[in-house]
Amino acid sequence: MTKPDAGTPAERWTALADQDITKDLIHELLDDISDDLWVAAACADRVVDDTDIQRVLLNTGLARTEGVLERVKGILSRVSHADDPEDEQREDALVTYLREEPTDARLCAIRRTLLRRQDRLQDYLDMCAEEPQEDEPQVEEELDDWEDDPWAEQEAESSTSGPSNSKPATSISFLPLSTFLLEPLNQSARLLALHCRFVALRILYEWNAENLWPQRFHVLDAIPEHVQPSDYRHLLPSFSLSDEAETMPEMKKRRPTVDVTEEPTVRKAVHATGIPNIFPECGLDAAPAFIQLTTGELAQWFRKRVDKIMTSTGMVDMALYTVQHGASQGIAGLDELGEDLSMFSRLVYDAPRADDWADEDDWTFEQWQTMQPPEVVAAFLKHSTSDTLARDISHLVMPYLYVLESRAERAGHPDPSIRTRLLYDYVLAAPLEKAAVLFEASKPTLPAHQRLVSNDQDIVRLALACLYGNSSIDQWSTMSRIFECMPAWDITRDTGGEDEADTTIASLGAFVKPTTSHATSSPAELFVFFKPLPVIALSRALDVLDVHLEGGEILSRWSVAAPLQWFLRSNSDAEEQRAWANRMARRAGGSNPISGVDDWEWLLQDMLKLAGKGDNGIRGAFGLLPRNEVKQIYLSGVLSSGEFYDNANSGNYTFGEMKLAYDCLSVPPISDRIQKQRDFIEATSRLSSYNIMSRPGIPITPIEIRLTKDRLSLVARVLATNEDAYRHPEVITELVRKLGLADDAVSEVKTLAMLADSAMQAEDFARATENAERMVRTVLDLPLPTQHAEAREARDVAWAACFTLGRQPEFPDIGKKTMLLGRSLELCPPDRLYDVLSAWRKLEAEDIDAREERLATRRSGAVANVQEARTVPHMLDPVASLRTRLQDFHMPSPPLLNTPDAAALASRTFKSVTANFPFSVSSRGRSQSSVGGDREDSRSRAGTDVGEVREQASRAFQRGIGWLIGADDE
Repeated sequence: MTKPDAGTPAERWTALADQDITKDLIHELLDDISDDLWVAAACADRVVDDTDIQRVLLNTGLARTEGVLERVKGILSRVSHADDPEDEQREDALVTYLREEPTDARLCAIRRTLLRRQDRLQDYLDMCAEEPQEDEPQVEEELDDWEDDPWAEQEAESSTSGPSNSKPATSISFLPLSTFLLEPLNQSARLLALHCRFVALRILYEWNAENLWPQRFHVLDAIPEHVQPSDYRHLLPSFSLSDEAETMPEMKKRRPTVDVTEEPTVRKAVHATGIPNIFPECGLDAAPAFIQLTTGELAQWFRKRVDKIMTSTGMVDMALYTVQHGASQGIAGLDELGEDLSMFSRLVYDAPRADDWADEDDWTFEQWQTMQPPEVVAAFLKHSTSDTLARDISHLVMPYLYVLESRAERAGHPDPSIRTRLLYDYVLAAPLEKAAVLFEASKPTLPAHQRLVSNDQDIVRLALACLYGNSSIDQWSTMSRIFECMPAWDITRDTGGEDEADTTIASLGAFVKPTTSHATSSPAELFVFFKPLPVIALSRALDVLDVHLEGGEILSRWSVAAPLQWFLRSNSDAEEQRAWANRMARRAGGSNPISGVDDWEWLLQDMLKLAGKGDNGIRGAFGLLPRNEVKQIYLSGVLSSGEFYDNANSGNYTFGEMKLAYDCLSVPPISDRIQKQRDFIEATSRLSSYNIMSRPGIPITPIEIRLTKDRLSLVARVLATNEDAYRHPEVITELVRKLGLADDAVSEVKTLAMLADSAMQAEDFARATENAERMVRTVLDLPLPTQHAEAREARDVAWAACFTLGRQPEFPDIGKKTMLLGRSLELCPPDRLYDVLSAWRKLEAEDIDAREERLATRRSGAVANVQEARTVPHMLDPVASLRTRLQDFHMPSPPLLNTPDAAALASRTFKSVTANFPFSVSSRGRSQSSVGGDREDSRSRAGTDVGEVREQASRAFQRGIGWLIGADDE
């Protein structure tokens, strides 16, 4: 900073920075300088943001130009002519003088600049007085840090609501005084518009309309599109109907008189001297041209403003207010745009919206302007539900239709039917559920002003067209709702009228008959057909519709539903009625299955009802068929129901053809044969529940089950494909019984053998043993094998199954295994005794080894009683039985050196017996052994060879049973 007392006043002023200027320094430094031009120039050169200092600078500079003002006035007064104050002589004289005194020329230019700045300073002060006091920067920063400030919104509202009790602002933050004084006026106006300072902008327009009004649209375009137009409505253009021109604002001036230096003569003279003005004239704009726009041009601007608002923000309410204001100001040509915006705003803000908002639901005004009326109606009601449809039509669609009617009248092409035509088109194209809502909102019992469709005849025509034109076969309740909305006319019918109506129905049947080029008639086409019908024909058509609806419900009840058009087509076609009656008798119960005899009787009653006539004399769906023929068709259907089993795709007897087959067996009295058939159907259903496949991925069908010769193989497939089936032996045995094998003991034994085998494969040895014991008890109850071949087969199955289970190495219970081998010894044929006995002896040796090992670990160290250890109490009975049997026959002695391994002998025996088993052994569990021998490989059985067999045979002789294998061959 320059020291205040350094140098001359001029030097000190030149060195003084703008921010250091004070009012006292201005007077202290400039008052002592005698050079007016230097002081005036110094004041014009300084532009500061402080309004008080700037005022002092301007006043000081203007004071130093007072002298030149008097001199110029004197020159002009000497050459002044009353008739022409701006004649060339005055200008020439002033040019001569200013050229001789260039200092005065510069002073004139500087004075003009200072005066302009003085006016602008007052504009700025007035704007600041209307603006609220702005917060200090540090306060703003603190509020910015507190994003959740609860008072922020209120403070923001108060800051934009106009003057308050707070101290008036002395500056505008985004437009400091220095910038405002130097920049063009229209640029400052646009900046104010951009910042939405409409009060300040109004003041600026009030005192500078002459400069700003020609730039009015540039300023308006700077206003953000999202701002509420009511905030700047005083800036929007208007139209004067009396003048038939755009309304111009009042041109107000800050000073009542024009300063001499601002007169055109002086300005031209100064310019003629060629002395440039080194100071800008405070942003003084060139004289603009005043052009008043026509109403069409103003309407075009409003349309562009609306397009800009909709394109940039999509805020329909802002665009609508803009248009409404323009229309209220007398600007023609905005009515249609306003209507479109009003209706579009209803689509955007009032129409129902989908929960899952999609891009297709994001409407634009550009789309709206290209949409046709039917598309607009569909858009309004796109997401309407049955609960909101009537209200949406009343509040959204009907106002739009009235707008279209009014617009057509304004265009000189009135169309009174446009409302009903578009509404009827929507009803005819709507789904039945929505159509029913529209008919319920148009009931004749409602007040006329509440009805969507007030014409009773049109209601009937629409209903007939919607119902007969719809191909639905499962919306009978909705169709009945529509029928209940029809008017009840009290019409006295004569024969001629009925004949005419019947002729109309016959013609309608021919109209809806399909052709190669026209498969079905739409509701819109049928509405054209019904439109010319008189009231009596419409009333008769309602009677026919009533009969057809009842017939449709009956046919649907028995799963042979037909659309209403079928009733028209078959009205005079006996063959078509006969074909449908046969279909009804044979296919009744598909989706709503017959559940018993009563339903079969109900079916007959319904078929006879369709063959009769109603109270109004109208024939039913089978009205062309005699009652006796209908009864024959019914009986034929009942008799042919036996085919239901073979044609069924599923074995489940709770629905479809299998249920029909099952229910048919309930019609006649129950006999043994019928009961067997019912049991077989139940067994078929149970087999289907196990998901048995006939081929990979294809479930077995009932006909395949019926054609299976060995039905026990079906049970084997159940056990093989369902791992848990063996856990329910009673269910499996009951299944075998219902498959027709109730009195077959061999099948029962085989079933138990399969259950034991399945349990063994799953290593559930407890259930395997239970099934084996049950199997043995069953076999023992059979006659002797020498008397019945079936008993022999059962015993073969039983001993082989016990032999297999008793030799399972994974079976830990040696006692039960010994018991099972004992049962196998009891039931096996004589030529297999040696094989079973060898396995039993091996198991006995394992048992002894296990006992000795346990005894050796005991601390008592007592010597075990060998005799007691070798005794197997639970095998006494089977051994005693064996000894009894051995006395009755002589077993041939096999040559020991040529005897095959005992396992091989057992394998051959098992294979010969189980060759007839209707199942294959699966590979579940860890056990892979069978009666074909232990699965131990050569590594675990390296010691088992012919020598071992010889040793075993030798020990057998030594233990006293040599007579069993050494008897002669008699």
